[in-house]
Amino acid sequence: MKYAIFAAFTLALASAAAPVPAEAKGCLKGAVVGGVAGHFAGHHGVIGAIGGCIVGHHLANQKAKEQAAPPAPPAQAEPAPKPNG
Repeated sequence: MKYAIFAAFTLALASAAAPVPAEAKGCLKGAVVGGVAGHFAGHHGVIGAIGGCIVGHHLANQKAKEQAAPPAPPAQAEPAPKPNG
């Protein structure tokens, strides 16, 4: 138990200090969180790390797409019709 917590903490520090390539963006954070959560949820740290990596990578891609998309133009109101008479 103490070894697993130490390993997770060491991995978290190493991933925070090391530069991350663009392809793995979100994966390391997700893997650390998922591994710790999986460990405490029945000693399934590896499965949690794999799932966390997948989810973290997916969320990072979504965030990158939202930031890269151009903002939508503001909607223009149509003028009110003039009454006849």
